[in-house]
Amino acid sequence: MRIVITGASGQLGSELKDLLLDNTEKECYFLDRKQLPLDQIQIIQDILGMYQPDLIIHAGAYTAVDKAEEDQVNADLVNHLACEEIAQYCHLHGTRLIAISTDYVFDGSSASALTETAETAPINVYGQTKLAGEQAIQKWSPEAIIIRTSWVYSTYGKNFVKTMCRLMAERDEVGVINDQIGSPTYAKDLAAALLKIADSSKWEAGIYNYSNEGEISWYDFAVAIRDCRSFNCQVKPIPTSAYPTPARRPKYSLLDKSKIKSVFGVEVPHWEVSLAKMLAEEFEN
Repeated sequence: MRIVITGASGQLGSELKDLLLDNTEKECYFLDRKQLPLDQIQIIQDILGMYQPDLIIHAGAYTAVDKAEEDQVNADLVNHLACEEIAQYCHLHGTRLIAISTDYVFDGSSASALTETAETAPINVYGQTKLAGEQAIQKWSPEAIIIRTSWVYSTYGKNFVKTMCRLMAERDEVGVINDQIGSPTYAKDLAAALLKIADSSKWEAGIYNYSNEGEISWYDFAVAIRDCRSFNCQVKPIPTSAYPTPARRPKYSLLDKSKIKSVFGVEVPHWEVSLAKMLAEEFEN
């Protein structure tokens, strides 16, 4: 199997690279923004044609949520129009596609875990462009698999866990939002789930949810990080209203993982277990 992974230098791309590094059964090409500039949509299909993949795992994205509010053109190029080009390539060449999307396609008004059929209504530009990307993929490559995920973190890149560790080492107190609810996703767990799908004997197109198990706030997550690392830092709960950002965030975006577990037999670890593993790996290296 010949696989192209986009977003190779990101959190998920880096975890996929680690998992596939010694795999002799797959011919893998990891493309970062230099090798596949997603904002230059006119050359995307030509570049993909150089590799002739059997499968594309599209993990590349414009993920600067707040910056997207003022940089709408580039956010749309990367999250929407690049997806359209990739999906068109897959349609023309019979290539399978797994694309990563986000819980930010929802408005946060739900009171229960969101299934794949829940109504979408993004409240920021990032979410709008990601939803447009989903729709383009489903239009041009209806056989594609789209994975919505949330609150991604890893030993790679910049993320909430690494930021909290840095701040808690420097400060006596940190304030963290306590009224946004969801579940974090350890990128290594998501990468393993993607490879299980890629290796599956069945291929069922459509949208799937994946995050770690459990329901928490960012405040709960921060407290767990502090306790796991034994920081002597007070974590103060604060409402979203006390920490305004350019882009609004959904208040509730917990994802229901029943579908991905039943269709592909994916095992979903609890967020506490995965956080402990990530922190152990981060500070052992």
